[in-house]
Amino acid sequence: MDHAQWQQENSRYLSLAIAWLRLRLQRMIPDATVTDEEIEEAAALMLALEEIEPPPALVELSSILALTRFEQSMLLLCAAMELDTEIASFCGKIQGEAQRYPTYALALGLFDDPVWDVVSPERPLRSWRLIEIHQSGVQPLTVSPIKADERVVNYLKGLNYLDDRLQSFLAPLTLPAVEADLDACLAPSQQQVVAAIAQQLQAATHWQHLPMIQLLGSDRASKQWVAAAVADFFDLPLYRMRVELLPTHASDLETLIRLWQREIRLFPVALYLDGTAIEGGSSEKGAVAALQSFLDNIHGLFFLDVREQSAQLEQPTLSFEVAKPTPLEQRQVWQQVFEGSPDNSAALLSSQFNLNLTDIQQIAAAVRAEREQLTAREGRAKPKKSVKVAPVELDRRLWDACLVRTRPRLDALAQRLDAKATWDDIVLPQEETLLLRQIADQVRHRSKVYDEWGFRDRMNRGLGVNALFAGESGTGKTMAAEVIANDLRLNLYRIDLSAVVSKYIGETEKNLRRLFDAAEDGGAILFFDEADALFGKRSEVKDSHDRYANIEVNYLLQRIEAYRGLAILATNLKGSMDSAFMRRLRFVINCPFPSLESRQQMWQKVFPPKMPIGELDTKHLAQLNLTGGSIHTTAINAAFLSAQDNTSVEMCHILAVARAEFRKLDRPIYEGDFHWQLSLEENCKSKAGI
Repeated sequence: MDHAQWQQENSRYLSLAIAWLRLRLQRMIPDATVTDEEIEEAAALMLALEEIEPPPALVELSSILALTRFEQSMLLLCAAMELDTEIASFCGKIQGEAQRYPTYALALGLFDDPVWDVVSPERPLRSWRLIEIHQSGVQPLTVSPIKADERVVNYLKGLNYLDDRLQSFLAPLTLPAVEADLDACLAPSQQQVVAAIAQQLQAATHWQHLPMIQLLGSDRASKQWVAAAVADFFDLPLYRMRVELLPTHASDLETLIRLWQREIRLFPVALYLDGTAIEGGSSEKGAVAALQSFLDNIHGLFFLDVREQSAQLEQPTLSFEVAKPTPLEQRQVWQQVFEGSPDNSAALLSSQFNLNLTDIQQIAAAVRAEREQLTAREGRAKPKKSVKVAPVELDRRLWDACLVRTRPRLDALAQRLDAKATWDDIVLPQEETLLLRQIADQVRHRSKVYDEWGFRDRMNRGLGVNALFAGESGTGKTMAAEVIANDLRLNLYRIDLSAVVSKYIGETEKNLRRLFDAAEDGGAILFFDEADALFGKRSEVKDSHDRYANIEVNYLLQRIEAYRGLAILATNLKGSMDSAFMRRLRFVINCPFPSLESRQQMWQKVFPPKMPIGELDTKHLAQLNLTGGSIHTTAINAAFLSAQDNTSVEMCHILAVARAEFRKLDRPIYEGDFHWQLSLEENCKSKAGI
């Protein structure tokens, strides 16, 4: 029987049931002419339809919620009040016009085999919230109005939907729209997780008492696809609930639990609990307690999305790690979505970016659509699924799309730097420059070394690259990071460790976990400034705060080592760094105070090509003991001074602002360093107001 046929039969059954009820009510009215034969005939017609498959909604509900025949009849009486306008009149004629509504006393006299405790809170009618008793003042319970729940009335009519009182907590889990089907959005390694979960659930002895499925890991999208695939396997719609929305007030939580217990029986769904917001920290104890109470009282198939297995929950649990597709799986998908793309392009994308299949498909679709728009403008329309473009152009478009795709999560956690510096801009000793190039090359070629040449199997630590940039302020540490980021065409983020470290136990690890998980997606370069504040030489542990601080440092170090991208730590005080920590770094780049020769090179490069420059003596300027950062600041200030004079930048401008830079740095000023064609210098001083 299809749904339309069942709907028709259910409506017929409900009409027959109400007709039977009307006869029973009419018989209780004084001077009624209804006979027992009429009632029995109506009952026979009603009972005959109860045998259809699937059964009518009232019969199905009574079976699911274990109602007795008396409770079923009482529910019918309350529902009929909402469906038949004459029921109120019958009630008034039987009980008196003041009581034109169903009551418990009426039901006791109306139906056979009455149950005296039927309206107690523990019995199904009230525990499942099927009826509501409106008892006011000193009115006895037996004569208080009884009303059927609106959701239940609609269910009896054949309208099955999730109770609207749950809508503020639940919503259908919507997944990203992609061209592929459900299986194509999961890599083989993730499909194995789906199969393992389904196998465990099929082995369960009682569907109403399934264990909770904890989905672990940082890739929420993949976890949602896994949950959707499992729910689809059992032919269940999947709904999402955010755990932080659970009410913490006991009565509100009890109402929610009761409604959910009823709804999961009337409208079977799988539930996806998003618990990432309450992980860690001490401020969510109420939410954790509410979650525990909710889990203790709900049944059916439900998933809990957390990054790490929760030790705070007591519910029987099956835990499954859901990771992003392996680099090889990502590489294969990149090759599939763009036929004809060079294999080394797919290898580079899969080694640098850590994306799930949905991300890859959406990036490919966006690049394909962009390319088709361009070709359409040129009048060269091409087949949708086989876009042939120049490999270099395609690589650049895909790379840029991946960068843009992976930025939003990290932009909310760290400061993104606009990397403009190039190898030509930086001035460092040759040995340090070579080391910087080695760092860039290791990031660029790690797929070949780790995957093609097999070093991945021999690595017992992370596959990323970490380095320490040491030198006083202004010696080029940040510029060196920008040069590498610009060369590799990667996003560069500066992390303020003071903003990451929290006074709440567990919050620091939570912040760091979010940071590194977000950075993994885009292979971003992480630049930890002033690392000596956290990685300095370890002091004696005097209290629990010191001990926990050491735990936080160790956790950060572990994440840096495990990070598959490039992590750079910068310090002004290399000598204060812990030696044990230094040994675990792959590179240490020293950014010394620039030599005379280096300062001259910096002065030769500091002004942009468009800047009008007069006769500059860079050899003389190099005599000024300034770092690269101070030289850059001096050049900018000199440019503004020359713009004020509407002339090219001259030595007088530079020397004037250099003197101010020395004052700012509390450096001793030797007049001989600032003598240059005295008459011009005096003119410059007068213009500068010094």
